[in-house]
Amino acid sequence: MTALSGADFEFVRRMVREDSAISLDDGKDYLVQARLAPVAAREGLASVSDLVGRLRTGRPGLRDDVVEAMTTNETSFFRDVAPFDALRDHILPTLAATERRPLALWSAAAATGQEAYSLAMLVRERLPTAVDPTILATDLSRDVLERARAGRYNQLEVNRGLPARMLVKYFERDGTAWQLKEAIRRLVTFRQLNLARPWPLLPAMDVVLLRNVLIYFDVPAKRTVLAQVARVLRPGGYLFLGSAETTFGLDTRYERLEVAGAVCYRLAERGA
Repeated sequence: MTALSGADFEFVRRMVREDSAISLDDGKDYLVQARLAPVAAREGLASVSDLVGRLRTGRPGLRDDVVEAMTTNETSFFRDVAPFDALRDHILPTLAATERRPLALWSAAAATGQEAYSLAMLVRERLPTAVDPTILATDLSRDVLERARAGRYNQLEVNRGLPARMLVKYFERDGTAWQLKEAIRRLVTFRQLNLARPWPLLPAMDVVLLRNVLIYFDVPAKRTVLAQVARVLRPGGYLFLGSAETTFGLDTRYERLEVAGAVCYRLAERGA
């Protein structure tokens, strides 16, 4: 395998930062090599260096494929548990009791859909008589969104975090895979969205899950994204970040809360 030159790594690092806000640290050339080798193979190229050479020619579409390949799509059903316990037992019932409209929830880095579908199942379980919520799920990658829309998961994927009771209730066996039932799938709308680019018009949200995303961004990009979330989140709405992420030192409009063992951030009420 031909090693990636320093110049090629810098080219990819700059391009990924410009297009996705993902910041690749020094020494991550091995990661670029591993993530882009399959893209090079699909293009019929002998090496990642050859792929970078083609990128430099500005071939349409290839740049997007490369940036998508550099994104991390790790996810699972009810990942980390505590945020979902807080939503189920405290936040969703409180919002449902105080708001006279359907709730709006956003999984902002949806990957293959497990987080968004976890929200849908949670609403069905905790608020069975409520009007169907708006559940938006977005991601940079077109490929993972196609998988998410299908709602089809293998045995390993359903074994990761999904309670057996919910598997039986909300999924049907389809060969060696599990198919999510239509009643849950139709609650979620999937859209491609690049958090590093200007956002399209989005509905006002009560809850935003933006977990394990900011860790890949530099400080200016973190501030920009949190500011855009503040424009989408309703005053008093809740933001969930990853356990290694915070709004502290980045945006003073968010108040840190601990709810049922989970940390979240509440957007200040207007005028507060």
